[in-house]
Amino acid sequence: MSEVIVIGAGLTGLALAYRLKSAGVDVVIVEQADRVGGQIASHREGGFLFESGPNTGVVSCAEVAELFADLGPSCTMEEASHSAKRRLIWRNGRLYPLPSSLLGGITTPLFTMGDKLRLLLEPWRPKGVDADESVADMVVRRMGRSFLDYAVDPFIGGIYAGDPSRLVTRYALPKLYNLEQTYGSFIRGAIAKRKSVRSERDKLATGRVYSVRGGLEVLCRAMADHIGYDNIIMSARNAVVTRTDGGLWRVRYDGGAVEAPRVVSTVGSYALRSLLPWAHDDVMRRIERLEYAPVVQVSVGLSDACGCCDDAFGALMPSLRGSQTLGVLFPSACFNDRAPENGAMLSFFLGGMRAKECIDWDDERIEAFVTKELSALFGIDRRPDLVRIWRHRHAIPQYDASTGDRLEAVRQLEDSAPGLTIAGNMRDGIGMPDRIKQASQLAARIVMETNRS
Repeated sequence: MSEVIVIGAGLTGLALAYRLKSAGVDVVIVEQADRVGGQIASHREGGFLFESGPNTGVVSCAEVAELFADLGPSCTMEEASHSAKRRLIWRNGRLYPLPSSLLGGITTPLFTMGDKLRLLLEPWRPKGVDADESVADMVVRRMGRSFLDYAVDPFIGGIYAGDPSRLVTRYALPKLYNLEQTYGSFIRGAIAKRKSVRSERDKLATGRVYSVRGGLEVLCRAMADHIGYDNIIMSARNAVVTRTDGGLWRVRYDGGAVEAPRVVSTVGSYALRSLLPWAHDDVMRRIERLEYAPVVQVSVGLSDACGCCDDAFGALMPSLRGSQTLGVLFPSACFNDRAPENGAMLSFFLGGMRAKECIDWDDERIEAFVTKELSALFGIDRRPDLVRIWRHRHAIPQYDASTGDRLEAVRQLEDSAPGLTIAGNMRDGIGMPDRIKQASQLAARIVMETNRS
């Protein structure tokens, strides 16, 4: 019998099981798919290396750096080239670099003169008092409408595939929220952060964009190798969690069952009701209010890109453009071995909360749309050499006004079922570093409680 059952072999589940295994805890993963990695999957074809899920991560917390250090040569982090610091924003038929400094914010054509003056006065503007203020309202209040339209809105479209008027700042962008609440200003807070004394561990959070040599799936396979495939039950469909008469947790699935004193779910909120059929209906309804942005990801390979798309991380599209395109990443501009020499690898992202209908477009329509976008955005007037289409109906959870009540419902569910933990991206952030950090902290807590008992 294992000590902990982890449901789901995505990034959260693997990172959690990896940390538990490293600490000597007997752990087993139950996964419905026939592979590990969840949405993370890397592909090689025709000289191109591309992802069908997340394309990059950010070393925004020490836990990311520590994970790669522990994995060693089996998984080599590849930091993005200098091009990754350059992000492009569409406005009035052109792509402009997103400013990365106060001077850039004042001189860029992306923002109006009135809002540039507002930016200069931002340090003296009073901080907000609405704990559930939306990202859009906060940005307009502190910086002005053009900063929302041509900086934050495209950024939210690229990160959350979401609508900044619906996302709540303290949940969706907690670092930004805390800058204002702690320092009274974004600018003052950023300056204070740069001047603050950081511990050696804090310095591990470099903020650099990264991938993995050979693709992000190498990270998942490296953790799975350490956990041991004997401890990963794959193709475990129709899993259901129940209590035994002896107080253990039992996870039944087609063809078998496992038991343990603890069980951790990393599945999405939409899958919890079937996993936990005994949970109170009111609690489950509150958890299921979480909405997910549907995203179509299109991998586009060009054998000869004529120098196009080789000087930036990617391009983001504001809602005002009125297009179904959220953004385009340029992986081959940032990382090695992503495209043949003189070629380019691009990742288009369509749909999200602004154009949900894209998820139901057929392949022919999607390919025609992307080919047209290549011309409109980059002046490439020919069909790509490679097009691969991936649909993610539950791509990114939206931390909107229901978040506080949902988190309270999760707490109530956990309190009613000792030994059960609800993890995953329905809480604590949506990005790869958020998943790794949550897993590391949860593992530390489980190890401490296990040793105490």
